[in-house]
Amino acid sequence: MQRSTRRISAVVSALVSSLLLSLSLAAAPAHAATHNPIVFVHGLSSSSSSWDDWAADFEADGYTASELDAWSYSWSQSNVTTAQQLATEVQRVLTATGASKVDLVVHSMGALSARYYLKNLGGTAYVDDFVSTAGVNHGTTTASWCTWLYTSCAEMYTGSSFLTSLNSGDETPGSVAYASYWSNCDDALTPDTTAILSGATNVEVGCVSHTDMNNDYGVYEQVRDFVA
Repeated sequence: MQRSTRRISAVVSALVSSLLLSLSLAAAPAHAATHNPIVFVHGLSSSSSSWDDWAADFEADGYTASELDAWSYSWSQSNVTTAQQLATEVQRVLTATGASKVDLVVHSMGALSARYYLKNLGGTAYVDDFVSTAGVNHGTTTASWCTWLYTSCAEMYTGSSFLTSLNSGDETPGSVAYASYWSNCDDALTPDTTAILSGATNVEVGCVSHTDMNNDYGVYEQVRDFVA
């Protein structure tokens, strides 16, 4: 009788242990996200392929392909239109990944549509970190060659009504962490310091060309550490 009781007790104990283990495993998420997905925004006369090097670098450092979204848009259109499309793209990425926020990493004119989205379209609720590389944040006189060709280029010219409105008040709204990386020999930005944002972490990276700012590995390492 005593032996039978011990056997029953052992069986019950094993069943309880098995049940607790099952509950523990069921409670653990199938995949715990370790990164915010990154949405990359290119600039004038460019496309999503301009981010190929950095996308590969992020993957090498542990990001999955689904966490890296380099998308293309019509760069000749108004930055307001692009901002509206960016808002849709961010929601698509959030839905696809199950994340609550994204990080925005932008280059050149891409800073303008991204900042418009943050300031005017409620983007601060969905963005954790914003990183501008060679961003035309306060305009550039270099854009004079194309102001009559493209709406986006006219908006990028120093003193445009678009820039005046975008830079009025708080340049870094919301609880987003902002950073701007700029070069002291950027021929596309006149002056180079146009990239600096009030309220952001502003980093001069030395002499890196405008087109290399979003594929330079040294700049990448700083951006990776900022969004981490």
